[in-house]
Amino acid sequence: MTSAAQSLYSFSAPLLDGRTVSLDRFRGRVLLIVNTASRCGFTPQYAGLETLFRAYADRGFAVLGFPSNQFGRQEPGSAAEIAAFCDRNFGVTFPLFAKIEVNGPRAHPLYRYLKKQQPGAMRLLTGGRIPWNFTKFLVARTGEIVARYGPRVAPQQIAPAIEQLLG
Repeated sequence: MTSAAQSLYSFSAPLLDGRTVSLDRFRGRVLLIVNTASRCGFTPQYAGLETLFRAYADRGFAVLGFPSNQFGRQEPGSAAEIAAFCDRNFGVTFPLFAKIEVNGPRAHPLYRYLKKQQPGAMRLLTGGRIPWNFTKFLVARTGEIVARYGPRVAPQQIAPAIEQLLG
């Protein structure tokens, strides 16, 4: 597929339980796509992500979590361990995907696409690299990647932008 024809909805990824899901399943929803980790200083953001998901899911919003072990080896667990941790500690009900890489030659194609669409404020210095766990991409109902938020931006700070996109 050429990049001109590529869209967010052309990607798929396996969930923690191994079932592959096409992102086309989320067409028409506002999305927050986040790379996550269980042993990170930002891990408590899972609670905020879940709060956003529960607050806006019935209006067409979803959070998609993509665990990654690329930053400080802060996501070393198996898929089952990640799922249990997120359930036990944060009651996560939004979709969690299988562990991926977000930077480098083995970066998941979805993340290559996200970084190309929203390379971030430091794009000239970083080439769009994801700086750390809990980098967030906000996606409009059309599939357009409308914003990128760094790890220090708490989920609740994104609520106004989500509400605006939900209409």
